[in-house]
Amino acid sequence: MKKFSFNLLAIILIAILTIAVSQFALAQKVVDIQVSPNVLNLNQNGQVVTVHTDLPYNSVSASSVTLNGITISHWKSDDQGNFVAKFLISDIKNLPLKIGDYNTLTLKGFTEDGEMFIGSDLVKVIKPK
Repeated sequence: MKKFSFNLLAIILIAILTIAVSQFALAQKVVDIQVSPNVLNLNQNGQVVTVHTDLPYNSVSASSVTLNGITISHWKSDDQGNFVAKFLISDIKNLPLKIGDYNTLTLKGFTEDGEMFIGSDLVKVIKPK
């Protein structure tokens, strides 16, 4: 009887943890983003990488926004009123990038009401001779 009770308790705990983890994953809002430039030339001296989102500008807690862990440099609203994030290209160049291949850049942050959002885009990284 003790073995049955222990097994039942273990199953219940696993079920609770599974539900908690899945609820956390569901709490992330997936957003569409577009990274510009879409080809990052490591030999050029650009200043910023710009990330356009489909989030209303006033809904984003701008200081919470990161791109692959890099802190946002500055932000603005585009012509449609959507949030646009800017990151220093020198910081992006310091990421572990695969030259000659597509790399995933992931934007993360929070809305003003505390909802987490995430969006990703592929950027080709080149370093011509």
